[in-house]
Amino acid sequence: MQQRICQPFSTAADQATFDTLSRYRERPWEYLESEEYIERYGNRLVWADYRRNHKGAIPPQKTRKTCIRGDKVSGNPCPICRDPKIQVDYRNVKLLEQFICSHSGETYHPTRTGVCRKQFKNLTKAIQDAKDHGLLRFQVPHVEVRPEDYCGTHGAVGKTPPPPQQEGPWYSWYQWQAPTEKEVARVRQMYQPFLKENVVRAPSETT
Repeated sequence: MQQRICQPFSTAADQATFDTLSRYRERPWEYLESEEYIERYGNRLVWADYRRNHKGAIPPQKTRKTCIRGDKVSGNPCPICRDPKIQVDYRNVKLLEQFICSHSGETYHPTRTGVCRKQFKNLTKAIQDAKDHGLLRFQVPHVEVRPEDYCGTHGAVGKTPPPPQQEGPWYSWYQWQAPTEKEVARVRQMYQPFLKENVVRAPSETT
């Protein structure tokens, strides 16, 4: 019995859903401007109403590794995995801004937003790519430039002074210091198994 890999869509609704998902993969920012997104989320953030199910009164200190393993979806997936139309992409600036603090510019910790660690890794990469492409603002620390640091009279860029006129090296630790007999005996005893003594033997006299 042959197994059919590609199966036709059963209804027109499935075909429309497939076309919508493929369109949002190519242009992910259009979903955040659609009526469906506004009706579902309104003016709230995608992670604002998310609450993870956990055992006990104390929530876990880190989110799950991933919400989707092959064809199996975990119960109560994270805010990004629960909506397949949300695509993490560096061009989807409106989505990335929801996971960035407007005051400090830092990315929210996944324990606050509830996203799984796999999606948090994708978010971090997308945010960095968006900054590299100039789609997201980021703060550059101001460095004061002092003219004296770039002039030729600074001590660090001046000429090297001539060596002092004295016998021996500049510093005392550069001069050879013979080790004591006790130190030589200690080192010889330590490396005795690795030393090879060259014993020169006289040729045997023939009678």
